[in-house]
Amino acid sequence: MSKEIRYAGEVFKGYNKPKKTSGGNKKFAVLVKNDGKDKIVRFGDPKMQHFKEGSKEKAGHGDEDRRKNFKSRHNCDEKKDRTKPGYWSCNWSW
Repeated sequence: MSKEIRYAGEVFKGYNKPKKTSGGNKKFAVLVKNDGKDKIVRFGDPKMQHFKEGSKEKAGHGDEDRRKNFKSRHNCDEKKDRTKPGYWSCNWSW
């Protein structure tokens, strides 16, 4: 049984569980705890295609070379703060 959390007019399946957003400037949103307070972190380019049309295979994200280049470009090994969009882009999207 999943406990839904309502925050700022949005429904999340739980903390640290990204969901797709409808419209807006970013593609995903995640609810995190920041010093005991809730915070929504939005991340991801809405124009980026994450899955190939008509299949469950990830477009580009499954390619080891593309993943490695993205992570080196964005210094992903240094991003440890879950309250920042960079963390989620590096560790969840890729």
